[in-house]
Amino acid sequence: MNTLVMGVLNVTPDSFSDGGQFAATEAAIARGRALAAQGASIVDVGGESTRPGATPVPVEEEQRRVLPVIRALTAEGIETSIDTIHAQTALAAVAAGARSINDVSGGLHDPAMLDAAARAAAEHGARFIIGHWRGIPDPAHQRSDYADVIAEVRDALADRARAAIAAGVDSSLIVLDPGLGFDKTGQQCWALLAHLDTLIELGYPVLVGASRKRMIAEALVGAGLEADLSARDLATSVVTALAAGSAWGVRVHDVVGSVQALAVAGAWQGARPAEDMGSAEDMADPPRNGISTADPITPGGASSARGADQVGGSADRIVLTGLEVFAHHGVFDFERQNGQRFIIDAEVAVDLRAAASGDALERTVHYGELAEAIVAAVERDPVDLIETVAERVADVALRFAGVRSAKVTVHKPDAPIAATFADVAVAVVRP
Repeated sequence: MNTLVMGVLNVTPDSFSDGGQFAATEAAIARGRALAAQGASIVDVGGESTRPGATPVPVEEEQRRVLPVIRALTAEGIETSIDTIHAQTALAAVAAGARSINDVSGGLHDPAMLDAAARAAAEHGARFIIGHWRGIPDPAHQRSDYADVIAEVRDALADRARAAIAAGVDSSLIVLDPGLGFDKTGQQCWALLAHLDTLIELGYPVLVGASRKRMIAEALVGAGLEADLSARDLATSVVTALAAGSAWGVRVHDVVGSVQALAVAGAWQGARPAEDMGSAEDMADPPRNGISTADPITPGGASSARGADQVGGSADRIVLTGLEVFAHHGVFDFERQNGQRFIIDAEVAVDLRAAASGDALERTVHYGELAEAIVAAVERDPVDLIETVAERVADVALRFAGVRSAKVTVHKPDAPIAATFADVAVAVVRP
């Protein structure tokens, strides 16, 4: 599994981490562009602080802050999520282009949130990121009285996921977040990270959000080190490296550091010889949430023992071939004006055992939805190169839950080539 980086964009005047420097719309848009350029797969836009003691913001003001930013970034092809605990803002943000609703309360703060998430999922295919909390963060930890923090957080998240599904949210669009720093001591937060596999066993992707939090500062101060924002960013990157390949994503302020951490983690794990990847018995264990503990993570998402043509760390694949799309891509003006046929082949690596054993559509990739998403991606704004089209389609395929890597071939059978030819195509393999 390739861990993605979610960049934090606080469009608030009272953010604990950035001092409100991105409160102005143009500054926020510029920051979102920068985060994407640095390697963020998703820019998480928030218009209300959930820090201890923060003043609640009316939804009208929250939307005034975030919606122009989401619209602008979406128009530039940058994927966004909305960090909100309010159903009205969630729906407005998804309508503006956000691909995920990131609710740190898991739908507990606003009774209308689960229905909003179901509507957003059905109408826009938006994810619902379910955070664990017991309320607005309490620095005195009066609500941090867990008998077993790992079991209690796991069970609470499982309950919220079931409630979301009952409300109509497709299970393939659910992501879980253990809510580090929300009514949990630093020690409890580290315990949750050390047992991340317990959460992954629930069968959903997991987002880790430790960036710049008190748990990071406490660990540094406890070691006699400085704990300013720069130091917290470096320590956060270490958390990212340790979560690589297990967590679906990491939510961070310093995107560059986490992107570098993932690259190093990938190189390290990818260089391990096959005999170091676990015993035969370990290799036979079913993967959790599409992640086999025996799968190495490499910069390209490929195992060192895998042949060049194999996609992902699993032999299971869903293959869609001969998908015909009419679009206006090409270098020449007449190609842009007249358009032409493009034929798309897509092959995605996804572990299919859970789907087959339970005959469960939600545990596999719906190939009809995949085809629709590919057609929409190809029909979008014209570009010069089919290389760009292939990259765009691969990105779309990788956004489907459980997909570990994708091989995409874009054929251009009517290309303006003077010589007689049968086809010209470009193929890309992406983690």
